[in-house]
Amino acid sequence: MNREHVLPTPEDTHELGRSLADVLRAGDLVVLAGPLGAGKTALTQGIGAGLGVREPVTSPTFVIARVHRGGRVPLVHVDAYRLGGVADVDDLDLDASTDESVTVVEWGQGLVERLADEHLEVRLDRRDDDVRTAVLVPHGPGWDERLGPG
Repeated sequence: MNREHVLPTPEDTHELGRSLADVLRAGDLVVLAGPLGAGKTALTQGIGAGLGVREPVTSPTFVIARVHRGGRVPLVHVDAYRLGGVADVDDLDLDASTDESVTVVEWGQGLVERLADEHLEVRLDRRDDDVRTAVLVPHGPGWDERLGPG
């Protein structure tokens, strides 16, 4: 799988998410990094679609975490933007569901990596011409293997 992507449309971002869902399995942690409007929620919507989630995947900004069931594996979607630190992450008790779910965390860099031995970081950005980009950064040999040559 390519590690660098140019995403001219929201549909391209969704499609990248659907492609990622093909390699995701229970216990996976995906950390999304990037500024507002970079496509974090759109990517997660694509992941949800790829996992077979039937309900709408919306930003969990105000509820902090949502669990979506009904797909081949549950999707836990977390927005860590308003969390103050690691103690707030602990209060969410996310590690109780990480083994049987795919956990996608927006704004989670530096806060949630310890929830799993390995994780995939997706660095999203929005260029001046409004085109989004994504760089897949594997953390751990399992992710290197699943993504293939970089």
